[in-house]
Amino acid sequence: MDQDDHTPDETEERQGDAAPASGAANENVAAAEPGSQAALEAQLAELKDRLLRALAETENVRRRAAKERDDTAKYAVTAFARDMVKVGEDLHRALDSAGGAGAGDALVEGVRLTEKELLAALERHGIRRVDPGPGEKFNHDLHEAMFEVPTAAQDPGTIVQVMEAGYVIHDRLLRPARVGVAKAPPGGEAHIDTKA
Repeated sequence: MDQDDHTPDETEERQGDAAPASGAANENVAAAEPGSQAALEAQLAELKDRLLRALAETENVRRRAAKERDDTAKYAVTAFARDMVKVGEDLHRALDSAGGAGAGDALVEGVRLTEKELLAALERHGIRRVDPGPGEKFNHDLHEAMFEVPTAAQDPGTIVQVMEAGYVIHDRLLRPARVGVAKAPPGGEAHIDTKA
């Protein structure tokens, strides 16, 4: 039997068997083509980028949580510290009002020692007193100007009088120092500092 003598049914069967084999080969060729390789590489790069972003976000959340935990530990006593500062100020006012009493008076000395111990205890816990002196430069971060005094005796913007000391807890302001600030007198010359 010659090759051309096949019956039509046999020819169709041979062509049907060959068709699936050539389809699978075409799929394998398509997977190996550079275009699909580039698509896979692009998808891999996108997934890698998303992973790196997710890792960075996780690290940022971890850092923020650690900072919040540290801040909570440092500043949790803020309300208590404000109350203790008021007690310290009352002790200081008591000492000021007892200024006429003798220096050896036991009560005055006891209040002075109590104030000193209270300030030492506050400082051990990161709370320190901000007590500017006259002539010191006004600092918006630590001081609150209660009034201005026109004077030629001091430079404008320097402290003339301290009404109430301030306090800071670690690096945050607990209460500003309340002060009077010098300003140039109207129509007068401002004080010129010759020490500079």
